[in-house]
Parts: sequence; C-alpha cells; structure tokens
Amino acid sequence: SKGLQVVRVLTRRGWMVLAADASHFYANMEEGRAFPILHNLEETLEGYATMRRLASAPEAIIPGHDPLVLARYPAAGPGLEGVVARLDADPREQ
Repeated sequence: SKGLQVVRVLTRRGWMVLAADASHFYANMEEGRAFPILHNLEETLEGYATMRRLASAPEAIIPGHDPLVLARYPAAGPGLEGVVARLDADPREQ
C-alpha cells in the first residue's frame, strides 16, 4: 500500500523479509487480516502476497510490531532477552 516498504535480507536461513509497518503482527500475514488502519485493502493484501514471494518461507516474514518476534527467536546476546532477537537463528519451537 502507499507509503510502505519492506526489506529483504539474505541470511544463512535464506531470504527474510523485515515487514516493518507492511505487516504489524504475525496474525496479519498468517490469517490474512490487515491492520485496521490502512490506505487501500486490496493493495495491502497484494503486498502480503509480494512478501510471501520474496521470503524463502512463510516464517521468514518478520512483522514490525509483534512482541511474539522476541518470543519466537533467541536473544542476540547475553542480557538481551526480550530486547533484541537473532533473526538469522533458527526460531524456537512453539
């Protein structure tokens, strides 16, 4: 949708998409539920499809504002649990 962008990054796990505001929460992508404040629903859903094409796997799309990111991925280092995650690491079992 207008004004939104994503970043595609090649990691040891393949292509990851950092969704930022293009997908606020995992539920936006996993359940096809757009965030309630948007410019154009059709373009937003097209953006979800684009992110799926850009990522190596569905779990390689990282939403911009979901606290579950910090639960799904390990901390980047000692003392960073719940603050900074290693997105190139394997996700934790859910």
